[in-house]
Amino acid sequence: MDSVAGRIVVITGGAMGMGKLYAERAVAEGAAHVVLLDVNEDALAATASELEAAGGTVAGYVVDLASRTAIAKVAARIRKDVGDPQVLVNNAGIVRSSYFWEHDPARDIEPTMQVNTLAAMYLTRELLPGMIADAGPCRILNIASAAGTVSNPRMSVYAASKWAMIGWGDSLRLELVKAGHGHVTVTTFAPSYISTGMFEGARGPLLTPIMTPEKATTAAWNAMLKGRPLLMKPWTVGLGRTVKGLLPTRAWDVVAGKVFKVYSSMDEFTGRT
Repeated sequence: MDSVAGRIVVITGGAMGMGKLYAERAVAEGAAHVVLLDVNEDALAATASELEAAGGTVAGYVVDLASRTAIAKVAARIRKDVGDPQVLVNNAGIVRSSYFWEHDPARDIEPTMQVNTLAAMYLTRELLPGMIADAGPCRILNIASAAGTVSNPRMSVYAASKWAMIGWGDSLRLELVKAGHGHVTVTTFAPSYISTGMFEGARGPLLTPIMTPEKATTAAWNAMLKGRPLLMKPWTVGLGRTVKGLLPTRAWDVVAGKVFKVYSSMDEFTGRT
């Protein structure tokens, strides 16, 4: 796939941040429809208006991605109002940072797992049959995290949600190939920290600069178009994953904690207000 021209693109968390950047790319490439899903009604309306002014055909739906029922309803509306999409970007995510025993189950654990992992599964399950039935190339882009490749203190629940995203996405990729639906590809993007405000206060590990949203979305988008299975950015994310697999756990703890400073990267985290 060279572009999303003429295709229907669905983006979760599309009202702001990286989701908005993905939407801008879709409009610039001539997508037939760009469908934005977000819980922030005001931001959603503003972004949809801005994209329409730039020449896009945009539909915005306010939806709580922590609700499986809400996801099923909005998926039905998308199919009715716009049609079956060929591109799905599972971008929406939240982060909570504290020691695990300080997490509140209702405020922290459940929303993190629901929005970061289950929402992508439920929405993909709703839209995937239409992609499988489509004769042309279709794409699924899952936004995971480097936190899904290496453990990190003060990120236990967030890391769990992203480990699950990586495992599920790659398994789905293999299932599609095995079942003969290779025209539907799954790309998983696992970046380190990105300067969207979501990880305000976090410090990049050694040799790992905090990426700009523009650079991150460009890399992820291009990987999606090519159908690349996994993209880790910057290069130190892949290095860390490899070294972790080679070293005994205690030795990796020393390298990650003392050398790369991974284990202290969230010590000054404040997040988005």
